[in-house]
Amino acid sequence: MFGAMLRYLIGISFFADSRFPWATLTINLLGSFLLAWLTSYVFKKVRLSPHLSTAIGTGFVGSFTTFSTLSVETISLFQDGHNFLAMVYVLVSLLGGLTMSHLGFKVSKEVQKS
Repeated sequence: MFGAMLRYLIGISFFADSRFPWATLTINLLGSFLLAWLTSYVFKKVRLSPHLSTAIGTGFVGSFTTFSTLSVETISLFQDGHNFLAMVYVLVSLLGGLTMSHLGFKVSKEVQKS
């Protein structure tokens, strides 16, 4: 619930007037980094119960990010004739999400070394 509210606030605060779904893209990329970093560093450093870790990871971060909105926005771009933008959006979302997850794991390893 809190993740979804934060997603909504970011969307209306920074990207309200954009035709391109910058809000969802930004949120999903941040969420990919955050979930990787939380699971590979924070949850190992801070002793939390498995239930609380799951609540934070899949509850907060899961509701912050959104695959369903990405899907609907992609279809809307296609329906509005923005085929190239739709394909770029999907590719950047997928490759960017994987890159940000990788970066989250990498940052975690670097922080653990120091």
